[in-house]
Amino acid sequence: MVLIDGKETAMEIKQEIAEEVKQMIARGEKQPHLAAILVGHDGGSETYVAHKVKACAECGFKSTLLRFEDDVTEEELLNAIDGLNHDADVDGFIVQLPLPRHIDEQKVIEAIDYKKDVDGFHPINVGRMSIGLPCFRSATPQGILTLLERYGIETSGKHCVVLGRSNIVGKPVAQMLLQKDNPGNCTVTVCHSATEDLPRQCRRADILIAAIGQPGFVKANMVKKGVVVIDVGTTRLPSTTTKSGFKLHGDVDFDEVAPMCSFITPVPGGVGPMTICSLMKNTLLAAQHKVYK
Repeated sequence: MVLIDGKETAMEIKQEIAEEVKQMIARGEKQPHLAAILVGHDGGSETYVAHKVKACAECGFKSTLLRFEDDVTEEELLNAIDGLNHDADVDGFIVQLPLPRHIDEQKVIEAIDYKKDVDGFHPINVGRMSIGLPCFRSATPQGILTLLERYGIETSGKHCVVLGRSNIVGKPVAQMLLQKDNPGNCTVTVCHSATEDLPRQCRRADILIAAIGQPGFVKANMVKKGVVVIDVGTTRLPSTTTKSGFKLHGDVDFDEVAPMCSFITPVPGGVGPMTICSLMKNTLLAAQHKVYK
């Protein structure tokens, strides 16, 4: 069994990005600039945004953080997005989700200029991705594909089972792995809450991607010997063994499932670091105008 080290892989890629940024600046080109909008004080969102700001520094990017309180109006938020859309120095930006209930998340996503949508959530980027056109790909699915590529895991002709059909992970990763590409060219089954005989479906997988948000859901009886398991789950549960009082748990019962695997990602330290790394890569592409001219 090989443990897929997302933390180490992300560090290598950020070093590669930093070197590329140095060369850009040496050529007199503009420093890449990523902006983020954070609404409220959700603990998870605060942590994610802090990690993104740190990653910008590691990659040699300029970063800007716009903060708003929970009571920000939808109009105020849309005005801030419009400002970033028209700021020529900002190459890409994100709006950290989730947003307060009084704000329409889909309206916010669609307000972002798709050419600066480095999270890959805008319908134009989602649509282009689904038919294999150049676009900004959603960061977590792209991180998963990067891990498969960097670890030399064969995907062509393999049966991939995706647990979960979210717009952020399940649907886009299924679409990406269907493409005639490498990684890709898979036969893909997407499973969800209405799937019958879920354990049998999972046991058919050569590659199993778990993204349902139910800690420890995948057990040893749900996988076959030699499977590649990618655990996207990041549920924070109370813990007496950590300083923070919380511990991240994946969707896979690691101790049970790992002995069955050829490759498996840990939680934390697997997919998570690659999500931020993919966001940095998208920002670099935006700064270089390699996706949209």
